[in-house]
Amino acid sequence: MSRDSPRGRGLTKTSLFPGEQRQHAKMNVGVAHSEVNPNTQVMNSRGIWLAYLLLTVVLHIILLSIPFITVPLVWTLTNVIHNLVMYLFLHTVKGTPFETPDQGKARLLTHWEQMDYGVQFTASRKFLTISPIVL
Repeated sequence: MSRDSPRGRGLTKTSLFPGEQRQHAKMNVGVAHSEVNPNTQVMNSRGIWLAYLLLTVVLHIILLSIPFITVPLVWTLTNVIHNLVMYLFLHTVKGTPFETPDQGKARLLTHWEQMDYGVQFTASRKFLTISPIVL
């Protein structure tokens, strides 16, 4: 199969011994996903809302396990820690944690600005807006 044939697309041949050929897939370095910037779709990925809720519950349970702290104080600490962490991750950290092929467009944007390609009032933005209110 040649490199240009439809069946051999992305495969190259190397010769180990005379008369023997082995096929290798071409590696696309830095392209492990189909999104130009995965930060845009991370909150829409499968199970992320459940993981978010479970981490909040785990934080609350850990704080409840500390002796001599009252339940109202634990709720206050859960709320304050949750809001501080979400503020840091969503509104202060800029750029992406990985190299993206967008030529630095996301470098100056926070995660909140990158989420859902900047479209307002999406389901994930509504979820992240309502969750601190419910907490």
